[in-house]
Amino acid sequence: MTQRFKVLQLQPDYNIKQHDFADLAEQIFKALPPERFETTMAFLKGRPGPGEAVSRAERSVYFEFSDKALKGMRLKASWQLFQFCRREKFDVVICNRFKPVNMLLQLNRWLKIPLCIGISHGFGEYDRVYRRRQAQRLIDRRWQFVGVSPAVKQYLVDLGCGFTEANTHGITNAIDIEQAEALQLGRQQAREQLGLPLDARLVGALGRLVPIKGHSHLIEAFAALKDKYPDAHLAIIGAGREQANLQAQIERAGLAGRAHLLGFRENALQYVRAFDIWTMPSLAEGLGLALLEGMSGHLPVIASNVPAMLPLIEGAGGLAVPPADVGAIKDALDTYLALDGQALRAKGEQAYQYLTHHHDIEEFRQRYLALIESGLQAAPKELS
Repeated sequence: MTQRFKVLQLQPDYNIKQHDFADLAEQIFKALPPERFETTMAFLKGRPGPGEAVSRAERSVYFEFSDKALKGMRLKASWQLFQFCRREKFDVVICNRFKPVNMLLQLNRWLKIPLCIGISHGFGEYDRVYRRRQAQRLIDRRWQFVGVSPAVKQYLVDLGCGFTEANTHGITNAIDIEQAEALQLGRQQAREQLGLPLDARLVGALGRLVPIKGHSHLIEAFAALKDKYPDAHLAIIGAGREQANLQAQIERAGLAGRAHLLGFRENALQYVRAFDIWTMPSLAEGLGLALLEGMSGHLPVIASNVPAMLPLIEGAGGLAVPPADVGAIKDALDTYLALDGQALRAKGEQAYQYLTHHHDIEEFRQRYLALIESGLQAAPKELS
């Protein structure tokens, strides 16, 4: 049997879900033919509890570093990671998010792994001067980088610190649409399980309850329309530190019984068809997989026109609004709430068709496979 290339994916935290329709690290492994690639998934922090999901990789490694060990110089953690990689002799290491990228940038001066791929999931990772200087110093021909949207790729290139058009790629996030749809409950069943009225016009959102997700602006905009659309309800799936503040805002706005904070829900995508309109009022996003999840449920979308999401909203025929602009969110909600059921469903179908043509998981997989194959072919010959 031909010797297989050894591929490691390095994750900052254990985060494997029961279903992998939107787990893009798992989807990368699905792209790699097992007869040609040997796969390992490693997590710097955390490990699964009894009965929890594990990676589809042939092997999973849990370093279980503490928060303290991963701050500052990270000398002990870096030494353990160095010993592991040196022993295993990987051909490819894929680093998800800044911390793994940062650690491998330093370690690969000595490891000399033929191909390292750093994946950036958002903006701001290299805003600090010392991080840009480090990237400029350590990025070499063994490195390739991926931004999860064209906007994130451009952010990296514009930094001018080693990320170039030649070594930096935009591979837009995607979801496994077939798997996602198979998980979704029907409209009535989803509403019953969420405890939502069966006959209301429902505006939905999904995301952590933190300020950057913009839920307070959505609630304020919805409150301005509560009398015009007495049958409309707002529901947000997610948990976070802003829950008490948002609940207080709901009470002050007279939205008790009309705006619902549903808390954390396991496999939240299963409930997407409960809604009639899908919103994502974030102040910033790297891409925003929740936007694609709403489209998979055949829902019309309203979302902030941040650079990473604007092309998606426009492509889907949705309504783009400036971040934190309550008036614009109100107008967008008004536009969709005024439509009859048939017209609203037609807008949702337009979003779904865009999703299937531009964010299908197979293209995502093939682009990563091509990046890995071309990177290995271009690897310095003395290292391969």
